[in-house]
Amino acid sequence: MSLPSFYVSAPRHLVAVDCIIFGFEDGKLKLLIIKRKVDPMEGAWSLVGGFVQEGESTNNAAARVLRQTTGIQDIYMDQLQCYGEVDRDTGARVISVAYYALIRISEHDRMLANDHGAHWLSLHQIPELIFDHSQMLADAMARLRDEARFHPIGFELLPEKFSLPQLRNLYEEIYQRPLDKRNFRKKILAMDILEKLDEKDKSTSKKGANLYRFDKEKYTALTEKGFVFEI
Repeated sequence: MSLPSFYVSAPRHLVAVDCIIFGFEDGKLKLLIIKRKVDPMEGAWSLVGGFVQEGESTNNAAARVLRQTTGIQDIYMDQLQCYGEVDRDTGARVISVAYYALIRISEHDRMLANDHGAHWLSLHQIPELIFDHSQMLADAMARLRDEARFHPIGFELLPEKFSLPQLRNLYEEIYQRPLDKRNFRKKILAMDILEKLDEKDKSTSKKGANLYRFDKEKYTALTEKGFVFEI
């Protein structure tokens, strides 16, 4: 079927997806970035991304890029926004739809990531990124802070079993500021959405810290009754 003249005469643009992939390791919030393998700006640091293929939605394209780079299929991912400045990409007119993703670093395929030239760097180690990728990162951090305050998405970055100091450390990294130890502990335990385990993390002290697990079913049941998560 031939296209109406209105579509035939319309300009053609490339559409890409760029993924801001966050992880948490060694007490640091980290970003997965790659060294670009093609021109323009070959060898420069870049977010993980790619072009949307024929018959592929932007959501599916982002999920594909994440899977190809990390080896993980079920990843927390959300669309950030569209970036469409005319000169944002020096190679061609490219409109990019950005997504931010949260993964457990321990679960991703390190060899696969290495094959793609990907590296985990803490936020304080991030070098200059290509095009408008630094702006994407800044926008993703702002969204992450907003979402983490009212939704338990932070647990997507933690291992299944974690200590309260680990949890507090994660939120300090997200907010980029210290949190009062006692107040944080009191507030998170009062929510009654954590399951205390008969295990301890003794990696930092002989006494050890109690381990917990996020009770997603309990959280869901509480939200149906009007519970509001807030840290």
